Amino acid sequence: MTTGIRLHAPAPGWAVSADVVVIGSGVAGLTAALRCAASGLRTTVVTKARLDDGSTRWAQGGIAAALGEGDTPEQHESDTLVAGAGLCDETAVRLLVTEGPDAVRRLIATGARFDTAADGTIQLTREGGHHRRRIAHAGGDATGAEISRALVDAVRAAGIETVENALVLDLLTDAEGRTAGVTLHVMGEGAHDGVGAVHAPAVVLATGGMGQVFSATTNPSVSTGDGVALALRAGAEVSDLEFVQFHPTVLFLGADAEGQQPLVSEAVRGEGAHLVDADGVRFMLGQHELGELAPRDIVAKGIMRRMREQGTEHMFLDARHFGARMWAERFPTILAACRSHGIDPVTEPIPVAPAAHYASGGVRADLHGRTTVPGLYACGEVACTGVHGANRLASNSLLEGLVFAERIAADIARARPTAGPPVDPGTHPDHRVLPLLAPEDRSVIQRAMTLGAGVLRSADSLAETAAALEAVRAAADAPDASSRKPAVPGVDAWETTNLLCVARVLVAAAQEREETRGCHWREDHADRDDAAWRRHLVVDLTPDRTPALRATRTADFPPTRPQENQ
Repeated sequence: MTTGIRLHAPAPGWAVSADVVVIGSGVAGLTAALRCAASGLRTTVVTKARLDDGSTRWAQGGIAAALGEGDTPEQHESDTLVAGAGLCDETAVRLLVTEGPDAVRRLIATGARFDTAADGTIQLTREGGHHRRRIAHAGGDATGAEISRALVDAVRAAGIETVENALVLDLLTDAEGRTAGVTLHVMGEGAHDGVGAVHAPAVVLATGGMGQVFSATTNPSVSTGDGVALALRAGAEVSDLEFVQFHPTVLFLGADAEGQQPLVSEAVRGEGAHLVDADGVRFMLGQHELGELAPRDIVAKGIMRRMREQGTEHMFLDARHFGARMWAERFPTILAACRSHGIDPVTEPIPVAPAAHYASGGVRADLHGRTTVPGLYACGEVACTGVHGANRLASNSLLEGLVFAERIAADIARARPTAGPPVDPGTHPDHRVLPLLAPEDRSVIQRAMTLGAGVLRSADSLAETAAALEAVRAAADAPDASSRKPAVPGVDAWETTNLLCVARVLVAAAQEREETRGCHWREDHADRDDAAWRRHLVVDLTPDRTPALRATRTADFPPTRPQENQ
């Protein structure tokens, strides 16, 4: 059931039709679009910036799959389950690791060129949480850029219709509540301009993450949680939003640094770099059997503990022993990023600290990518398939986007969804236009989230963050009482409003989960509590925008579509 909540926006001034509209142009979105088009479905891709400007192109380390000699899907599954800290959906994980190797081979057939050894075999490296070398990489540390290039070239060669520089606004539904398309705003002049609509009975959300809800993140500026916010307004369920992965080794640019921060890939540690403090002590040794290659949540916590013990703002990653040639050949992107900020990894350790990196939760989706709203699908970082549990295993993200995008395309080709004409949102019994936030509220939200809902959380810190977010919401709801002008519809206001929506749900879930598990670290509940909390929190919005939370009975997700064959 839709909530009736919609962003404040002009009525659509133009419309186009398709069988499928894919929102997003990363590995998940472009793979879904290519497979849908190959099935004869009229497919339109809508992307917020340029076609090659999503989160995928920033991925450095690579894509994980059991491709190496002696490696097996079962071993990959075991590492994924351990990293997920008891909350992975085992069926989804098994599907990921068994279908993954062939999906990577199809990606190669599409045109992606991975680094190879002299004998032509794919070079593989290790990252945190992996017991084997199973990370395929390209361009040394530019895997995402190469995957994006190959998929963008393939989409253009296939003649798939694309709408670039377009922010998706809200889901359209028919009289039966089925998906009937989306509204969107195209920024700039072109074939389409301003607010319009794409009418389609199948919508695939592949909008990426929500890292911009925090002050410092590895995510690009477009990662403002638009897909999760749209889904919540449409009545879809989200889950596991409290599990935000903070990458342990992000280039430290100062305590006040904001926006997208340079990532120092886990593959650097996989090739032998050491995490050290200012005295050169390798503080992760003895904390986990894999030491500096422990799962990301464990390494991030280890860094934070050492920082607190020593009263410092960062630790160091020491890879001076690599030498100039290895740095230039294996990690040219990271080398250039460090040097652009005055740090030379060849001659000095790299200052690093954790920063928001990946949302392990998202819009709840089943093994076919189906959400709880008929005709609405989700894949990639915007989705919660149960693969990642409480903490994502390194380099499983690109694989998840690839595998589940293919499964979504297969389901749409099989089901051929239908829908009636979109209904006027104003006829919904609970219709209400969501007051927009002023763009300057964005930094208020980010600072509150970073202070109280970042790596370290407690009941007190989360309560303070919730109060700060509520104050922002209340001021927008009653601009006259707060002596502020109502925000004008536009990209900055829409993005900021989306950020508040996902931030409130994230904080509500983090308050509810009174334990420490995976990348959710409660200082006031320091232990993992399987008896009470080996279960998921599922959230949807009530018509008054209040997050409604409920816990699943077990670690398994209930079906998204009880009436359909799963």
